[in-house]
Amino acid sequence: MKRIVYYTLLLVCVAVLPQQKAKAQIIEGEQIFSLTNGRVSMVVNASKGGKILSLKFKDKEVLSQSRWPESFGSTFWTSPQKEWNWPPVPEFDKQAYKVVRQSNDRLVITSPVSERLGLSVGKDIQVEYPRMGGKGNDPDFTITYSIKNEGSEPRSVAPWEITRVPNGDGLIFFEAPVDSIWPAGVMTFEGAHGAAWYKTDEAPQNRKVNADGTGWLAYCADGLLLIKEFDNLQAGQPAPGEAEVQVYVNRGKTYIELESQGAYKLLQPGEELKWKVVWYLIPVADAAQPSAELMKTVKDYIE
Repeated sequence: MKRIVYYTLLLVCVAVLPQQKAKAQIIEGEQIFSLTNGRVSMVVNASKGGKILSLKFKDKEVLSQSRWPESFGSTFWTSPQKEWNWPPVPEFDKQAYKVVRQSNDRLVITSPVSERLGLSVGKDIQVEYPRMGGKGNDPDFTITYSIKNEGSEPRSVAPWEITRVPNGDGLIFFEAPVDSIWPAGVMTFEGAHGAAWYKTDEAPQNRKVNADGTGWLAYCADGLLLIKEFDNLQAGQPAPGEAEVQVYVNRGKTYIELESQGAYKLLQPGEELKWKVVWYLIPVADAAQPSAELMKTVKDYIE
């Protein structure tokens, strides 16, 4: 009898979990989608590079909302950058993506084929809901990126996610020895509680560092903690001249890029790679300072 009651309660609880359709809005001719698990919401613009425009916990935004090009939201590129230099590949970063699937908790979009690279990319965005009996530390979104070789020749490539946040009173941290971060002396990192910590600051020049992390990258500011979880790369797996974890700080006090990369792989014609990044957005009471509590919070979520 107890077992019957338990399963009845379980079904009732699952039924009331927030299940909202990925809403499509047409705003000035653009196809914009809103997804939420009832706690954290995400907005994606399929018409302009499939960019993630917004990530909010309730009504509090964590992503950069700058209006300047290449300074807002979250995007996806192919690595290494030396293959295309600058600006970003327009088919991946600016042009309209095709909507492949739109359901209650999932949005799948694909880019046009890059004429220059012979590649296309895809984004499969899955809303995650709290599990019954879970520890309360479930993810909010899982994004599975894909890169497909659309050409007639083999091509080596790696996936690369770029998430832009404001350069305010924030903190960036990941697991890596401070003396292993390169190039040395570009940004000031503090080694504490088993991680490297960078307190956001301001400088008149652009800066970027690289590191061999352990499969996660975190940003804390304004009472929110954003955690990105991805594959932990081994030596020799990043693309040439690139790294698993990268942090770019734009000059002045404008915006910062949280960057992570997957393994560099050889794709035969028609072959596709997939790479998953899990997003957590969590309210925290701790100030944006290095602390054992923040490290414990990250570990509680990703382990």
